[in-house]
Amino acid sequence: MSLNTTSQRAFSMLRRMRPSGGGAAAAVTTTHSNNGYTRNNNVTPFPTKNDDTRRFLQTTNHDSVKPTMEIAKLMPVGLPEMNNETLVTIAALGHHQARCEALVRHIMSIDGVDYDAATTKFQEIEQSNRAGMAVYPYFIGISGGMLAAFGSLPLVFNLNTAVWFNEFYVTTDIPEPKDLETMLEVGSWTWNWMEPPLGALSFSLLCLQYARAQMENLGLHPYTTQVVNSRADKLAAAFPQYDPFLLRQFSKSAPLFKRTWS
Repeated sequence: MSLNTTSQRAFSMLRRMRPSGGGAAAAVTTTHSNNGYTRNNNVTPFPTKNDDTRRFLQTTNHDSVKPTMEIAKLMPVGLPEMNNETLVTIAALGHHQARCEALVRHIMSIDGVDYDAATTKFQEIEQSNRAGMAVYPYFIGISGGMLAAFGSLPLVFNLNTAVWFNEFYVTTDIPEPKDLETMLEVGSWTWNWMEPPLGALSFSLLCLQYARAQMENLGLHPYTTQVVNSRADKLAAAFPQYDPFLLRQFSKSAPLFKRTWS
């Protein structure tokens, strides 16, 4: 992704996050709990007129200049503590958690609710984004690929498996026992009928990869891209009160399948 594209996406996301009344953005209050420690931060964007901050950022020799305690306290330790400009820049780079946080803030500005209520609404949107996903073709492909990968080994090198397969599907002559004493000798026999299907399948996959590359060069969308775009369109249509750009960006970076177990 080029710098210009990233900047355009960042400005577009920032413009959509702002409530429609204009005015200065209020400080975001966040609460973080870790091992019983709770901290409330009313953090405004990083001060640009602070002499210590400017001196530290502009110096060319960071080894001789160390950050002050004020600068250390201003460093965000999570996405909820980042200002809007930093957040949307990270989101424009494709970071999914940053897009989630940007969508939560957009919900806050549109619905006029606090962070907790916006998070609850975001969870509803997230559930809707995962509903009705047709992921079974992917699991079928995974199962078929794993079966072919591990099943081809005994079919080629295991004598008992090779004899069984030959009896029902090949019916070729079995060599003398002295010619089947090792796995390599078995493989030299089974390769007579295993080479054509394995070679043909390998060449077919190579051609399919080439065709996919040419489709992408022409701007045509393979299957997965069509699934992702379709899901993004459905999510934007399901929640028309929110900006479709933010919803689509969130949906596109979300995984197609999410485990429900720990």
